[in-house]
Amino acid sequence: MRLFVGLGNPGPKYAGHRHNIGFMAIDRIAADHGFGPFRAKFQGRVCEGRLGTEPVVLLRPETFMNDSGRSVNEAMRFYKMDSTDVTVFHDEIDLAPGKLKWKAGGGHAGHNGLRSIHQHLGPHYDRVRMGVGHPGHKDKVPGYVLHDFAKADHGWLDDMLRGVSDGAEALAAGDTGRFLNAVALRLAPPRSSTSAPKAAAGTAGPAPQSRSHAAPDPETPPDRSPLQQLIDKFR
Repeated sequence: MRLFVGLGNPGPKYAGHRHNIGFMAIDRIAADHGFGPFRAKFQGRVCEGRLGTEPVVLLRPETFMNDSGRSVNEAMRFYKMDSTDVTVFHDEIDLAPGKLKWKAGGGHAGHNGLRSIHQHLGPHYDRVRMGVGHPGHKDKVPGYVLHDFAKADHGWLDDMLRGVSDGAEALAAGDTGRFLNAVALRLAPPRSSTSAPKAAAGTAGPAPQSRSHAAPDPETPPDRSPLQQLIDKFR
């Protein structure tokens, strides 16, 4: 069993904030993979379901960001999990907007939600670091993360959330490479080929020739001009 935790702050006032991208990821997974409705538990909102063959619990702590660890700890202990069974989705100002990285263990880098989880669980849990960019100066960080995403961010944000949902089954199974690939395919899909299109599957027959490579008319003398050829047709 796995515990996927999205970090954010509860209530409509915060719903569109950069700090709430973890909530957004959890909501997207729940909606796309048919999880049951969220219910109040563990000082948060929780629902259960399966990703592939793996049972997964989705948790949105409602203790506010700075006290997220209390909710996560309650859920982990109720389901008799170890901290290594926990994956936390959170905003990351040290990554450019639209960049995502997975990390196992390590420090909290000053993130208040992770700091709280460290206090209750220790450092040995996984993180999905979802880049939101940096405002340029550390004094501007609180106002930046506690502000709605700009309209210009909505495109990559939607792609990232779709990618997280696409790869959620792989992440639950421990295949982080396939998870990251699923996100990358949404954020930077491969460019279409510039070569000539192939015949559709199940279609017989040769590909059509281009005009410049058409075979010459065997009955037309090669030294006749186009106008002379046209006149010859009416003789």
